[in-house]
Amino acid sequence: MTGVSSRLTPERLAASDARLGAVLDLIRRSFAFMEGRIDPPSSMRRLTVEALQEQCRRGEIWILGTPPLACMFLTPKPDGLYLGKLAVEESSRGAGLARLLVDHAAQRARELGLPAVELQTRMELEENHQAFSLLGFVQVGATAHPGYDRPTSLTFRRPV
Repeated sequence: MTGVSSRLTPERLAASDARLGAVLDLIRRSFAFMEGRIDPPSSMRRLTVEALQEQCRRGEIWILGTPPLACMFLTPKPDGLYLGKLAVEESSRGAGLARLLVDHAAQRARELGLPAVELQTRMELEENHQAFSLLGFVQVGATAHPGYDRPTSLTFRRPV
């Protein structure tokens, strides 16, 4: 790796970490482009610092940099490690930060004895489908949010 990503190491946050507010701000900025593009709206709208503290307790939040340039949520499930809220600061996109975090998620899955990393992305976000495919994920399913009679999200999986 070269550039910014070669100088950063993923850091796991605790529920008491003062940087959770900065993580919330990063997610809100990074997910803002979805407004008006996806239906139903992103769950990001319901995130609070308290919700991030809970994520730290029941799963994991990892960041790159201080202030955070990138972040992800990891939640162990019986059949894999769920990766959520992957966000990269706009000014740092293209520097390999998403790849660094995804590779770290695969490492965490192996450490936890889980066979894969899994994530979901919205149907409308075709650029995300392509990006996750380039990161080694394969589409394995589609789901609908409650109240919808059509698929609203695609599920991607990357074996570890």
